[in-house]
Amino acid sequence: MRPGLLQLQSLPPLSLYVHLPWCIQKCPYCDFNSHAASGGLQQSTQERYIAALLADLDAALPLIWGRSVHSIFIGGGTPSLFAPEHIAELLSQIRARLRLTAECEITLEANPGTFERDRFKAFRQAGVTRLSVGVQSFNDQHLKTLGRVHSADQAKAALEEAAACFDTFNLDLMYALPNQTMEELHADLNTALSFKPPHLSIYHLTIEPNTYFAKYPPPTPDEDTAYAMLDAIVEATASVGLQRYEVSAFSQKGHGCWHNTNYWQFGDYLGIGAGAHSKLSFAHRVIRQVRTREPLAYMDAALKGNAITIDDEIKHKELPFEFMLNALRLKDGVPLDYFLERTGLSSNAIKNGLQAARHKGLMSTDDPQRLQATERGFDFLSDLQELFLSNS
Repeated sequence: MRPGLLQLQSLPPLSLYVHLPWCIQKCPYCDFNSHAASGGLQQSTQERYIAALLADLDAALPLIWGRSVHSIFIGGGTPSLFAPEHIAELLSQIRARLRLTAECEITLEANPGTFERDRFKAFRQAGVTRLSVGVQSFNDQHLKTLGRVHSADQAKAALEEAAACFDTFNLDLMYALPNQTMEELHADLNTALSFKPPHLSIYHLTIEPNTYFAKYPPPTPDEDTAYAMLDAIVEATASVGLQRYEVSAFSQKGHGCWHNTNYWQFGDYLGIGAGAHSKLSFAHRVIRQVRTREPLAYMDAALKGNAITIDDEIKHKELPFEFMLNALRLKDGVPLDYFLERTGLSSNAIKNGLQAARHKGLMSTDDPQRLQATERGFDFLSDLQELFLSNS
């Protein structure tokens, strides 16, 4: 091994991310790689895009030969715009190319605005094991402000269908919405919890650069109100047995999202699709890849076998911050051994950050073999994560 190279004793679990980039319309808060398809997706576009995904996957196979895939996440965009038969074909072709574990979790993001009776059942029959329903709010005025194409009634109908078709599903909400009051938050929470979701993701609305909301900022609750809203969320979810296992994720026992947990534990993931990102480990290096972002250009590139626009090794000095940025999002943290196993670095690489964090009461000192935020550290997570920037 040449001086300076990493030495990973083993490779972390591997996930597959598949990006389907189209939505009915672009939401004003969204900075994801999504593109409006207001007239719907033509059959020919769906077929060509799936052919491009499979060509992309074929080109990437040498990087992951022999490795098992523990989870697949089909995200977007709005993947439920694709016909169930196309999702079935995609998953069938993925199975033909990759070794999936017996318990492989297969998640599909769905929008209530694309919901129609029996559509979710068809996704289940296609091989999807977990549905993530992007509700965001049950308040029609808030949905309109957020640019969502569904109504509260459509969201409720979609959740009823999801609960009937899937053993586990995720309900996705947002809080600190423009002009949202505490009473309106409680109404959203009460409605969400009435569906007894096995998993609930609740995200603070943030104004991201290069979005409509960044150009025309809406009036959002002040910081104190937003913190009070989060406290109300934590209290309400705990009262019905949903445990907060990550900053924005709450679940019943056994229903945590394995795919996202793999991200937070600094596992590996191969990303295919327009603008998809990958993080892959090898014996002596960890790499990042990014695919062509614009969908039509991506299809052209992928079908020619050259969809990748960025293919870089992660610098050693960047690994400690990248690892801690993810791991500290988990309520229970991660074993210290994960740091060595998944970065190839010794704990000395995060020694200064750990000392500062523990001195400030932001990280637990109960178990020196575990990297875990305290309650205070969890509440001020950005401040805690920044302490590890000095190590990079």
